[in-house]
Amino acid sequence: MIAAALVLASCSTDGSKPRADGEIVLEIATFGDWGYAPYIEQWEAKHPNVRVEYETAGGGDDQREKLLNFLGQGSGLACVEALEVDWLGEFKGFSDRFVDLSTPELEDRWFDWKSEMATTDDGKLIGYGTDIGPQAVAYRADLFKAAGLPSDREMVAEYLGGDNATWQRFYEVGAEFTAQSDAAWFESVQGAYTAMVNQIEYAYENEDGTRKDLAGSEIERIFRTVLEHGTGQQQSAGLAQWSSDWNASFKRNDTFAVVLAPSWMAGVIKNNAGEDFVGWDIANVFPGGGGNWGGSYLSVPVQCEYPEQAKDLAAYLTSPEVMLDLVVKSGGGTPSQVEAMSSPKLLPLTNPFFDNAPTGRIWADRAAAVKVVPFKGPNYKKVHDVIVAGLNRVDVDKSQSVDQSWAQVLADLASLN
Repeated sequence: MIAAALVLASCSTDGSKPRADGEIVLEIATFGDWGYAPYIEQWEAKHPNVRVEYETAGGGDDQREKLLNFLGQGSGLACVEALEVDWLGEFKGFSDRFVDLSTPELEDRWFDWKSEMATTDDGKLIGYGTDIGPQAVAYRADLFKAAGLPSDREMVAEYLGGDNATWQRFYEVGAEFTAQSDAAWFESVQGAYTAMVNQIEYAYENEDGTRKDLAGSEIERIFRTVLEHGTGQQQSAGLAQWSSDWNASFKRNDTFAVVLAPSWMAGVIKNNAGEDFVGWDIANVFPGGGGNWGGSYLSVPVQCEYPEQAKDLAAYLTSPEVMLDLVVKSGGGTPSQVEAMSSPKLLPLTNPFFDNAPTGRIWADRAAAVKVVPFKGPNYKKVHDVIVAGLNRVDVDKSQSVDQSWAQVLADLASLN
């Protein structure tokens, strides 16, 4: 339980270390390497009395557990800590453990919904937004062509429904594809489910953060729909996202044809497939109109001894200039800063790995198509993990039927604290 983990403790200095020569050391911690090293050097050059140590170990779940363990102890955390949107809501109830990052000159930097997700009920901003994850359809043009489907990205977008794309049409095309190919349609039921549930404003919780009864709900309908097509019609490759098998599958030619891809997934696909892999493309379309999956923040725990310097560092690393440069260099991701999204440097971007797809324009269009941003409160991460486990019992482990797994999902949710 969070309340138990975040016990009150006296504050001590941590994440900031005085040096013998009078300089201070700030620590910043992200889950994985976010490419900040050159920008940290730029910031240090303007702050000669500060040295920054950059920690990049672990994944998102590791980061969450670290925060749960140390946020209430007054020590153990870096001066700048990364937060992920799916579990950000867990920590908003403990806003007294974070520095208020509200600054008048920055209040219009981000999309309103991005900042609102990191704003507490009493108006405290606990995170500066980094990126967002508007979704498009990444696909294997070679497998589409071999199955007799359109393979040109504009034609693929139109074939999937264009501006009127629906989930029903997505699964219909999946049935067409699998009838003509040995490959699966999409990589995992987890990916398809997450894409669908991210189009629901209040998926697991009510507006006050209390959990919903999911029996007979829209969530149950999506759970069954994804498994009906994914497992029942064998449109899913039966892989657990982020597993070693999932990572390795991108290197093979005949595993699956489609990934419902947020912009940051472009880098994941390229890294897993290998830079020389040929066949991937991106269509400017998404079932249900639009959706956002993911996006992170930088926060400053109050246990930091030098909060003003930490706040300044976090502000610099989430500036439009830095985020735009990161996107240009990486070829993936979408900035959450309004100025960066409208920059003439962003829209002309193409990605050579995806057959020179105009990714700048695609991600901008997909961001504009996002109409619903899900409420993710204190229970979102816990509930979502239970449901994903239920999906994987059917599609990956094949240890339960759909009915059996959903019954266990409801039982497991009932036992959550």
